[in-house]
Amino acid sequence: MKRDGTAQMPLLIISGAILLILLGLLELPAALLRPAAVGLGTAILLLTLLWKRRQERRESEFANSVCETLDALMNGRETENYRPYEDSQLSKVQGKLLQYHDRTQAGRRQSKADKQTLQELVSDISHQVKTPMANIRMFTDILRQQELPEEKRAEFLSTLAAQVHKLDFLMQSLIKMSRLETGTFALHMENASLYDTIAQAVGGILAAADRKHIRIDVDCDSRETLWHDPKWTAEALGNLLDNAVKYTPEGGCVHVSVRPWQFYTRIDITDTGIGIPSQHHNDVFKRFYRAQSSAAAEGVGLGLYLARGIITRQRGYMTLKSEVGKGSAFSVFLLR
Repeated sequence: MKRDGTAQMPLLIISGAILLILLGLLELPAALLRPAAVGLGTAILLLTLLWKRRQERRESEFANSVCETLDALMNGRETENYRPYEDSQLSKVQGKLLQYHDRTQAGRRQSKADKQTLQELVSDISHQVKTPMANIRMFTDILRQQELPEEKRAEFLSTLAAQVHKLDFLMQSLIKMSRLETGTFALHMENASLYDTIAQAVGGILAAADRKHIRIDVDCDSRETLWHDPKWTAEALGNLLDNAVKYTPEGGCVHVSVRPWQFYTRIDITDTGIGIPSQHHNDVFKRFYRAQSSAAAEGVGLGLYLARGIITRQRGYMTLKSEVGKGSAFSVFLLR
């Protein structure tokens, strides 16, 4: 192993001390011993002083290099004196400082992104709540301040109830979204009947499908089981079915099929609705996204967003195939 001058200094001092002892043991004449001892002692003293001075200089250079590295990191500059492939104490300390800086910067970026997301969420919620709240205030003022025929009053009350229902639906959706994004909802995974989960999801949209004379077909083995959370999976599938019924014209059809694969179980929900343009296939999963063609339909643009979030948190994924005027097919893949 290569030794520098600093490492050799203590060895020289010890060697000189040993030499002095040996000279004493040899019982040389005082006339010879005294000059040798004085000369050797002086040499040892000088070497000690030189070693101390060099050690102080090296410690000063080490501290200056570390300070230069810290100054560069604090000012956003590249560290000029960092040699990552050099096996030295300085390079090790600099490497740890760079690692700490990188982690700190990553935390700051994440904090900034979270803040931006929160601001967008507050803005979206404010925008979504504004319309039903304005309508509720308007109809309440009309009913309270004006004399209206009974028929007109019943009409306004019906409209007011619809706005309250819309606001309640919005708030429930926002609560689900909040729980999903903050991770406060708990998944209870179990090997449960997939047929029962789909039946629960279909039950939630049967009334809406009947009103539009839409046929619901389900192709699923009643013995099919799957490791999943029945409640939240039914929520996700229910959102997909609600979306299919909502955008399928009267007299259409919605088909649910289940196909077990080797590693995944595939659930297809196919409709004969208006379809989705290819350039918007990714947009439909965004929070509060509403296409212009669907502006007249009831909803707040959270159903597909929630569905994908629920499936993803069960280590599954979703795909979409759609063609304008011919319908859409949402496919859910869950691990077996």
